[in-house]
Amino acid sequence: MTKQQSVKFVIDTLEELFPKTPIPLNHKDPYTLLISVLLSAQSTDARVNTITPILFAKADNPYDMVKLSVAEIKEIIRPVGLSPMKSKGIYGLSKMIIEEHNGNVPQSFEALEAMPAVGHKTASVVMSQAFGVPAFPVDTHIHRLMYRWNLTNGKNVTQTEKDAKRLFPRGLWNKLHLQIIFYGRIYSQARGWDLNKDIITATIGRKSVIRKWEESHKT
Repeated sequence: MTKQQSVKFVIDTLEELFPKTPIPLNHKDPYTLLISVLLSAQSTDARVNTITPILFAKADNPYDMVKLSVAEIKEIIRPVGLSPMKSKGIYGLSKMIIEEHNGNVPQSFEALEAMPAVGHKTASVVMSQAFGVPAFPVDTHIHRLMYRWNLTNGKNVTQTEKDAKRLFPRGLWNKLHLQIIFYGRIYSQARGWDLNKDIITATIGRKSVIRKWEESHKT
């Protein structure tokens, strides 16, 4: 397949498998989404979704959040991991939203990335899922699959994002990045991966990746 044919195959297959793409993190507005995405770093969406109801029962807006201490936030979010850094980030960004943005989550990459504990990926998720701005957040699933599908060189997530934006139509970015995540979780996991169930990799995948899998499964 040509690169253009591979891209079309990915788009068509994902649309058939995942015509609907619900946002995995439970939230009710841009602020609660921002907090949820921050908490999801090096954790799972499922775990975050068990903790955010507890946190948001106490503070689901920046004004109530800054009434809590960093230590109180840390204790609540401890199960998601990295709680010292995340609790300081949550308190700090909440204060910044109040002082610099009139209590509203800003709708720009620059303003979001200027906040404590908010990197480019977190900002991209919020811009995409909260505000509908075309973005292509790259998580571990997307980075892994783009490499397996021979659509990027796997050098780093920055390059993977550039390649994804170059290859896929801008109007599909917001839905497509979720579709790839869902596909990776079900059909193309990092561990316990079965190429026989992974139709996209089996069809367009990097030859070295397929060869390595086949060699490891020889009987």
